[in-house]
Amino acid sequence: MTTIQDIYAARVAAGELTPDPAQEAVLPEFERVRAGLAKPPEKKGWFKKAKPEPVKGLYLWGGVGRGKSMLMDLFVEAADVPARRVHFHAFMQEIHAGMHEARKEGVEDALAPVAAKVADDVRMLAFDEMQITDITDAMIVGRLFEMLFDAGVTVVTTSNRVPDDLYKNGLNRQLFLPFIDVLKEQMVVYEMASETDYRQNRLSGSQVYFVQAGSEARAQMRAIFDDLSGGGASPLFLTVKGREVEIPAFRNGVGRATFFDLCGKLLGAGDYLAISDALKVLVLEDIPTLSRNNFNEAKRFVTLIDALYEAKVRLICSAAAEPEMLYLEGEGIFEFERTASRLREMQDADWGKDS
Repeated sequence: MTTIQDIYAARVAAGELTPDPAQEAVLPEFERVRAGLAKPPEKKGWFKKAKPEPVKGLYLWGGVGRGKSMLMDLFVEAADVPARRVHFHAFMQEIHAGMHEARKEGVEDALAPVAAKVADDVRMLAFDEMQITDITDAMIVGRLFEMLFDAGVTVVTTSNRVPDDLYKNGLNRQLFLPFIDVLKEQMVVYEMASETDYRQNRLSGSQVYFVQAGSEARAQMRAIFDDLSGGGASPLFLTVKGREVEIPAFRNGVGRATFFDLCGKLLGAGDYLAISDALKVLVLEDIPTLSRNNFNEAKRFVTLIDALYEAKVRLICSAAAEPEMLYLEGEGIFEFERTASRLREMQDADWGKDS
């Protein structure tokens, strides 16, 4: 029987992975879950359908760029049960959409059929980046997970936060706290503490601010995005105060969008905070020169950069000019000096390493 440790060792031997003590230390937890799921369900009698015994899941948390998503990919590939790997935000969007359809059909408890369908489809759910910022998610996630756990679904997730910090300072958080207890009961909480930030290392020495347009710059940025995300990106929809905010391409904590996608639409500080909370890296393309002619877009850009900067999100971008030359005339030019300074600081190879 091939274990997770065997697969990891084989990829190290093939030069596909660099051995990392922190990664190797968590492999037994992944193997525990894989082996538990691989056991056939015990028969309870001639006329009773064998129900799989629930397997305690895994909540893997730690800093960005430590290889959590890579290990999750490896684990899902090795799992020999119906499984689904999905970003947590995208999963919750599907749950809300399913509940909306159930309500239209007059279902009294709209969550019940949605949870039942998930449980029918999979034995294991693998979430990338569990984090909860929206009150609509916070108010249903506890019941949802209890239904899934009761149905024998095992959950494995990565997160940048310890469970006790989920939905921190959120509205009506006291109603959310029982969910944290459920997580701790149903999942092993494991901190992955590594000194190596692989995402930062892959960007070390690479250009992250492109002052050029055209196909060459787009090709370079596409290559960076594919390398960091691992390919196979899809749109990510975030719910902010009942509205949807779209990041056109997303995978493994890396998002890609154009200036117009994020600053040409009526987005505000709350939207940019949600985006910054969901991303580790943003590839932002086609920043134009800014002036009184596109003042509203310029204000949104300032707010976006502030949110990314405070959240220590790594920024890779293409622009029509160097940061100091992006905004040369019009109201707010003094305020933009701080934005230009932050854009310059965010280009430093060591920026964000202590986040």
